[in-house]
Amino acid sequence: MNGEKLQELARARVQELPGADLEYPFGAGWDVYKVRDKVFMLLTDVTGEPIVILKTDPEESKALQEQHADITPGYHMNKKHWITLHPSGDLQKQMIDDLVTESFLLVVENLPHAKRPVDPATFGRDHR
Repeated sequence: MNGEKLQELARARVQELPGADLEYPFGAGWDVYKVRDKVFMLLTDVTGEPIVILKTDPEESKALQEQHADITPGYHMNKKHWITLHPSGDLQKQMIDDLVTESFLLVVENLPHAKRPVDPATFGRDHR
């Protein structure tokens, strides 16, 4: 998958997340996605390739990095709580959607109940 496609898929998923906003606090070259002023995703190509940086559970982060060569510790972020998705590998759309959603929900879980745009316990769960 090329980098533009990786970032395009991540952006498309964010469009479906309530309360997600795009800001540019770090200037040109950094798309920063927030929910209620808390960062959950960054897109940049300052490393020479278009990458996606996401918040993740520390245990899941380790497993993802062991299973996928194109998932590395978060670029310029806390390496325990953030991962970087690289376009060089075989990440599928569903996995990208899931990782973006998980990042969003990890941030929402830490918001006061009154500020949550969704219930993180039920959002995105299929109840069929």
